[in-house]
Amino acid sequence: MTNARHTKFYLDRQKRKWSGVCAGIADYTGLEPTVVRIGAIALTLLGGFPWTIVAYFIAAWMAPKKPVELYDQDAEQTKFWQGVRASPARSVRDVRSRLRDIDRRMAEVEMYVTSADTRLAREIEQLR
Repeated sequence: MTNARHTKFYLDRQKRKWSGVCAGIADYTGLEPTVVRIGAIALTLLGGFPWTIVAYFIAAWMAPKKPVELYDQDAEQTKFWQGVRASPARSVRDVRSRLRDIDRRMAEVEMYVTSADTRLAREIEQLR
């Protein structure tokens, strides 16, 4: 099993129409594949005729296929990695914020468990 990089562009063979370039761009950016396809067609018709087709075939030839293990991600993981690709600094801030929140909650649990709760101590003594 290879270690797939989540931040790399891949051809998406499961959602492809021809070679998976537009589906790969959609997966990479977080857009719908139909929107990317319509955008590619519009760009081709509005003046980019030979170059968009050339770029499409070069991308289809050079880009690797999406590894199988990346198809098994749930929606939350996919959204997270799309955010990392779009804004790594914001993703780091979000992860730090989540970790601070978890740390705060763990501190509250620790304080509750280790606190000298006299009522709880009395109840335990009554059970003896």
